[in-house]
This record gives sequence, structure tokens and C-alpha cells, in this order.
Amino acid sequence: MSVVHDIILVNEQDEILGAAPKQKTHEQGWLHRAFSVMLYRFQEHQLEFLLQQRAADKYHCGGLWTNTCCSHPRPGELTLDAARRRLREELGLSVELRQLGSFTYRTKFDNGLIEHEYDYVFVAQYPHLPEQFNQEELSALKWMNAQALVQDLRARPGIYTPWLAPVVELCIAALSKT
Repeated sequence: MSVVHDIILVNEQDEILGAAPKQKTHEQGWLHRAFSVMLYRFQEHQLEFLLQQRAADKYHCGGLWTNTCCSHPRPGELTLDAARRRLREELGLSVELRQLGSFTYRTKFDNGLIEHEYDYVFVAQYPHLPEQFNQEELSALKWMNAQALVQDLRARPGIYTPWLAPVVELCIAALSKT
């Protein structure tokens, strides 16, 4: 069983307003700081993303496919440090992350919880499929071609988390310039 930490409440400019328990934050729909990590590789000159399937018993979006890793920084923790920590905790990986940008979104789930995040997006190139992962957090991993993912997000949005589409859009825009 994992320890529950407070998360950072922010305003639309990402200025810190305080901290609150994760459950209460999601019940109230308060804007809070989060991050999404996307590992990518090029296979035969095609961009691919490493997706994870969230564990079925997650507090929301259980069983849905999403970016490689995502979570919340703790009060006093830099967002980049939190992203590195969670990548180690979930996949056992230490890679050099770089920030691409950020976005905000708000969505309400069937269970009444509300995700309202100021989400930082980090990426790193990584060529392999990790051999082990934290099964409390995720149930599967797969590489997916970026263009096929964009098409599938449109065709079958219900199998993906609501924040994946903006993460993918930001990643494709930035990585197509490299």
C-alpha cells in the first residue's frame, strides 16, 4: 500500500496557492500541479511512444492507456525531480528528461472525481521496452506509432485517459522539429 501525500494547489499561472490531500483535491476539482512523462523512440524513422495501461484499481481511469508515466509533485519538490522519481518508482528507469511545455485541463469522471491539472510534459528518448514495472501502478506497456496513436485517439477515445491527447499533440509538435 502506498503512502498518500498532499499535492500542490496552483492558480492558472501555476503560482502555488497551498497544498491539500490528493483525494479532497480531486473531489473538489481544485487546480493542482501534475506532470506527464512520455518516452519515445524512432523505429525505421517513425516516431513511437511508450504507453502504459493504468492498473485496473487506480482511483480513476483504471485500465485505460496513457503516457509512459504521470503523477503529482509533492509540496517542496521540483516538478522535474518528481517526474524522475515516479519514472524510477513505476518503471525502474533513470533517464535524462527534458521539459516540452505545459497545459491545463479539467475533466469529471463517472465516479464523481474531477481531474483539474496544470500538467507539465517531459520527454526522453528511450529505445527499449522496460522488462519490469510496478504492477500496483500499471498493468501493461507497449510501443505505439505516433500517427497511429493520433488516429486511434480520435476513433476510440474511451480506451485512453483524457490528458493523453494533449500530451501527444505537444510531443509530436516538439519532436517533429528535432
